[in-house]
Amino acid sequence: MPRTGENIYRRKDGRWEGRYIRERVDGKAKYNAVYARTYKEVKRKLDEAKRTLERKETPAVHAGKVSEIGKQWLSDSAAFLKKSSLNKYEDILRRYILPEFGEDELSDITNRRLVEFVNRLLLDGGAKKQGLTPSTVAAVLSAFNGIRLYAIKKGYTVTFSMECVRLRREQRDIRVFSLEEEQCLLRYLQGHMDRPALGIVICLFTGIRIGELCAMKWDDIDLAERKMYVGKTMQRLRGNEDADRKTEVKIIAPKSVRSVRTIPLPDSMMELLEEFYLPETFLLIGDSRRFVEPRTMQNRFKKIVASCGIEDANFHATRHTFATRCIELGFDIKSLSEILGHASVSITMNRYVHPTMALKRENMNRFSDLFAVR
Repeated sequence: MPRTGENIYRRKDGRWEGRYIRERVDGKAKYNAVYARTYKEVKRKLDEAKRTLERKETPAVHAGKVSEIGKQWLSDSAAFLKKSSLNKYEDILRRYILPEFGEDELSDITNRRLVEFVNRLLLDGGAKKQGLTPSTVAAVLSAFNGIRLYAIKKGYTVTFSMECVRLRREQRDIRVFSLEEEQCLLRYLQGHMDRPALGIVICLFTGIRIGELCAMKWDDIDLAERKMYVGKTMQRLRGNEDADRKTEVKIIAPKSVRSVRTIPLPDSMMELLEEFYLPETFLLIGDSRRFVEPRTMQNRFKKIVASCGIEDANFHATRHTFATRCIELGFDIKSLSEILGHASVSITMNRYVHPTMALKRENMNRFSDLFAVR
């Protein structure tokens, strides 16, 4: 029996047949058919055949040059993108997409052309032809997909799809200080305590980002309630003059809505905070007008790490280390996720929590009693 309205039938030989109108000649319908062993499969084939026919019948609406549609996409996106994200996409277009596709008609780009482009980026992309990392190529594809979706939304014909590209994401080693390294670093900071050293201690015990630390003022810390408010970050961004690519330091909204948060402070830190407390000033310098920018703080941190004889690490290692210590101390993941300002618990688990071998051994030794010989 046919399924009502679908024009699908079970044949005497056991196969399923689906029919669709190929064309009409003098008012009469001309049919084509597809066949399969199951109803589900013939339904899929029938739907695909109809879509293919619709694409052939729909006249192509060309989007225009990639450079033109890319500029329109960025202009329309500026209203809801952060300045840092806008700068990132502008740089990706200028460095990678426009040199390759800028003068091409977007509607003429094929999947094969996209795959060849990606392979070249991985093999010899970059200023030194060293090849780009999969994560960088993924960012390029993300920007290109933004242009693609923008064109589709505008009703233009686009024939390529990002599904034709598969990138192997390599898991990067995340630098986490061992307990011994962290204790060595804390001893050095205690012996050379100043405002920047205090900032590093705060990050080791709260996990805030370097930009959030540099933007923080003492008014963001409530000593009486023993809590800290994180509501802004500091970044060096390209200014409005695109031609000379000048940059400037700006204090902006944090990474995401979830990054706006209030963090309880450990009681052990309160005496140190009270010693340096100076209202209406930046925490790292004790001045209301001057500040320490992230790049400067990163350089200071690396010098301190080297002075401690610790293997090289960037400032973000303090955040990784904080998350790892929290897990070792038995923090519940939901609380840790909110303290770190993550959008979901899975981000906390997958990106920032790195159990040490000692913790793994402790967990494995819980089997000891089960296998004890009586």
